[in-house]
Amino acid sequence: MSVDPLGVALPAVPVGFGLVGLLLRYRMRGLSALLGIGGAAVALACAIAAALRGVRGPDAGVTVVEFGRLPVTFGTWLDGPAGLVAVAVGVVALCVQIYSVAYLHDDERYAPYAAQVSLFTGAMLLVVVSGDLIALLVGWEVMGICSYLLIGHDRRLPEAPRAAVKAFLVTRVGDVGFLLGIVLLGLHAHSFRIADVFAAAQSGAISGGVVTAACVLLLAGVAGKSAQFPLHTWLPDAMAGPTPISALIHAATMVAAGVYVVARLYPLFERSTTALVVLAVMASVTMLLGALSALGQDDIKRVLAWSTVSQLGYMTGALAVGAPSVALFHLLTHAAFKALLFLAAGSVIHAVGSNLMSAMGGLRERMPVTFWTMTIGLGALAGVPPLAGFWSKDAIIEAAAGDGPAPRGFAILVLCSAALTAMLTAAYVVRLWRRTFFGEARSEAARHGHEPPWAMRGPLVALAVPAALLGLAGLLEGFSGRLGSEERLAHLGWVTPVVLALLLAGGWWAWLRDPAVGPSDTALGRLLTNAFYLDNVQDALVTRPVAALARLARRGDEGLVDGAVEGVGAGAGGLGGLLARAHIAALPRAATAVLGGAVVIAAAIVIVLGVTQ
Repeated sequence: MSVDPLGVALPAVPVGFGLVGLLLRYRMRGLSALLGIGGAAVALACAIAAALRGVRGPDAGVTVVEFGRLPVTFGTWLDGPAGLVAVAVGVVALCVQIYSVAYLHDDERYAPYAAQVSLFTGAMLLVVVSGDLIALLVGWEVMGICSYLLIGHDRRLPEAPRAAVKAFLVTRVGDVGFLLGIVLLGLHAHSFRIADVFAAAQSGAISGGVVTAACVLLLAGVAGKSAQFPLHTWLPDAMAGPTPISALIHAATMVAAGVYVVARLYPLFERSTTALVVLAVMASVTMLLGALSALGQDDIKRVLAWSTVSQLGYMTGALAVGAPSVALFHLLTHAAFKALLFLAAGSVIHAVGSNLMSAMGGLRERMPVTFWTMTIGLGALAGVPPLAGFWSKDAIIEAAAGDGPAPRGFAILVLCSAALTAMLTAAYVVRLWRRTFFGEARSEAARHGHEPPWAMRGPLVALAVPAALLGLAGLLEGFSGRLGSEERLAHLGWVTPVVLALLLAGGWWAWLRDPAVGPSDTALGRLLTNAFYLDNVQDALVTRPVAALARLARRGDEGLVDGAVEGVGAGAGGLGGLLARAHIAALPRAATAVLGGAVVIAAAIVIVLGVTQ
């Protein structure tokens, strides 16, 4: 068969279940939950089967349509990295669907929510398994639409629709470049199949300049979807969506898509030094910016959101220094501990009724399951050994310290940024942990905090296992080989003691601070809380000028174009009115006018005949 059936089933199953779910009425909650959970479970089973059956190359695909001599095909490429990432997507999606049943127990719009989560999952899986750039683009765009719907799900919150529109528009800016990059590669390779594009680049059919231009354009889309500087501003605001959606977007879909696409197309990127330099600068700024901004937040979800921005910078930094397998390793470990952290944060918010850490405190004894599972997630995020994040972050810093395709100066930039970010990560992790679970309760709700139902606690326990142990898989050659590495991804090198010393320094500094004190009221504290005011800069330099230009264009259209059309119509109407009034007369005057006209015509005929004779 020309198309791998398992590769087709992976995205098709959740998409099919989601489309059926969209047809259900709002009150059919039980059936909606069954479709959502069932679709995610079947997709996970297909992903596990794909991961276990072994590495396969791209299939031949089927031609969908031809534009002249340029065919557009649909094919899959279910190799080792694709199988493992698909498993991560399936696990997180299933946990989110189960968790959402209890979290949204009183939401009357749960039915379309569950269906949209299924569509979102299917779109990400299409990006993962696609062996064709056009099919990848379809999944990429459907994710953007679903993120808009899910972030704006709770219409009772005034900030939710605004955050949804912002996420859609900011990512669309990058998607323009992503589309142009795909078109450029397809036109020069005479095919949109990824394998054909690689072959054309290797043979020289695609020149180095075209490869560089295409890769830089693709990075625009990656910056948007994966929240990289300067298109990162939508991600913290996306916290207006339901907490399970935050877990899904931040852990396994959307933001992970950009990193995965660069890893999938890495044979192109390693041919362009310019693209790797752009990636290195973007990654270095993003990881530091995210960590510093997380340090100044009081909203627990925004701390985790900025940590996602920072960790994505780690992944793109690994790509910049020539370690795509290490980037995927961190993508997998991050999916586990970040999904756990968001769902645990949802449990805390469910108990306290507030996102603010200043309203929490003392929850350790009242919420033991949430406390211990979130402790594992925070330890993995900080990189505490032997938890998952320790091994993948250590591998990234080790790769940045080694030799790679990027210029040495930019590799050192990534190395220094990653090391400093490790210390900052430990600081904001300890700050969140202490302010949430230790000390005295700082609100009445925190004094009466309680564990959520098991439908919400169960996914926490399930995700705590990979958050703690997944990094140890990097010690296995089979696992590393599936991600494309020739040697084990997890190992202890000379940078490990340095990183651990930085972790201890950052954590100790945060522990010494008073947990009752929120973000500092100093100028530096306000700078961090407002994320260096980059949102304000973006608003002043981009949003307001574009809005003003749009208003000017509207006035021009209404005043000139519409005015000209309406003026012509009004003039024609007025002239018609004059003629109509001229034709309306009493009988004597009308008869006189007719006879007078006849006389004039007769006289004209006589004159003409006389002249001709």
